Amino acid sequence: MAGGNKQSAGGESEGGSVTTTLANYFGFDEHGTDLRTEIVAGITTFLAMSYIIVVNPAILTGVPSEGKPGIVMQGYTPVEVQQMLTVVTIVASVIALLVMALYANRPFGLAPGLGLNAFFALTVIGTIGVPWQTALAAVFTEGVIFILLTAVGARSYVIRLFPAPVKYAIGTGIGFYLAIIGLQAMEVVVADPATLVTLGSVASNPVALLAVFGLFVTLALYARGIRGSIVVGIVLTTVLGYLATVAGFVDPGVLFPSTLPSAQYDITPLIGAFLSGFANVDAFVFSLIVFTFFFVDFFDTAGTLVGVGQAGGFLDEDGNFPDIDKPLMADAVGTTAGGMIGSSTVTTFVESATGVEEGGRTGMTALVIAALFLVALVIVPFAAVIPQYASHIALVVVALLMLRNVVDIEWDNIAHAIPAGLTILVMPLTYSIAYGIAAGLISYPITKTAVGEFDDISVGQWLIAAAFVVYFFVRTSGMLQGAM
Repeated sequence: MAGGNKQSAGGESEGGSVTTTLANYFGFDEHGTDLRTEIVAGITTFLAMSYIIVVNPAILTGVPSEGKPGIVMQGYTPVEVQQMLTVVTIVASVIALLVMALYANRPFGLAPGLGLNAFFALTVIGTIGVPWQTALAAVFTEGVIFILLTAVGARSYVIRLFPAPVKYAIGTGIGFYLAIIGLQAMEVVVADPATLVTLGSVASNPVALLAVFGLFVTLALYARGIRGSIVVGIVLTTVLGYLATVAGFVDPGVLFPSTLPSAQYDITPLIGAFLSGFANVDAFVFSLIVFTFFFVDFFDTAGTLVGVGQAGGFLDEDGNFPDIDKPLMADAVGTTAGGMIGSSTVTTFVESATGVEEGGRTGMTALVIAALFLVALVIVPFAAVIPQYASHIALVVVALLMLRNVVDIEWDNIAHAIPAGLTILVMPLTYSIAYGIAAGLISYPITKTAVGEFDDISVGQWLIAAAFVVYFFVRTSGMLQGAM
């Protein structure tokens, strides 16, 4: 009948199929992708960032008997608190991911960020000595500020002020940053008192040995053009670790978890605790805490979006990320919700580059990540099954691929080479995307002025550089600790 839906051979309406609905909603054709690619990308990113389900609660949980600062609740053991925080980590991530998927339609993963959670527990609670409820209030406040600034376009305006050499250097800097994170988790790169880092004992360390084997298998599969090669490499490495443990080649807990924790799903003691944190707050100290959360989160997220966006071809001809306010809103909402239910700041994960490299281009990738986080909520005790040395293979593979972004930088122009070079160098050496961006943004107007191109610098770029100088003074001068 004219105007009716065509019927497939199986009797299913083509226009009403789930695949077609998803393709239309997320715009698969427009972005040159398909459902299979998006699912593989989502699985890849989840495997690369799933460690946060275990690591974030471990950092945030306080253990008074060991002198470890963090969230401590009367009537609950540290193990029970850690289990609650595992659930909170998952819930906060899912909230942010749903905004990223359904509103922003971008393939980025979000979760409570590393670095900021350590600042939350070790500095804010431990060194400064404020109650954990007040720390959550600061996270909530930062999130609300982010929502307001994002809604009026202020965050995207600041990001557009990033000069071209800094934008183009972010991707390469993130590549080096990912490489260090991945190689450390694989125990290939280890700490050294003389040189800071050095090569680990790969041949005698079963973790490093298996991780290196898994890395080269993954690289070989990728070079052969095998779709889902990163996922295959991670799963294969995990299975080999399990088999080596079962066969008795290594002790339990070395290559595969020896025990899995039980789950504590009741998070009501954490929900709304931030409200009591506003009582009897020292306004100056509270403002400094919010300021620090704000700066690091803002530029970590901005750097990740621009760097991964460059790798995924999301940037326009001017190096700008179109409609960046939408993915920025996802981390703003996630941070606000996280503070309300008991989590530190939520941010966009640099591990999103793994899924983008697998072809993820739409919010369907983020939706798959959210679904897998929810699965992890059901099986919280099994969240640690994928060991870090296996999941972080993905980071090293993507790091190698992101280094190619360096070709876009005008290295023969000293006014570009200096800020770009500092962005790339500082990022991995300080273990911070934000600090790398800061080095580039501070050096750019100085270098441009030195070569006689003062007129090329906008007032906004000078203001950002000045703001970072103030931030570094606050962050490194001991002002936060001295304020107490």
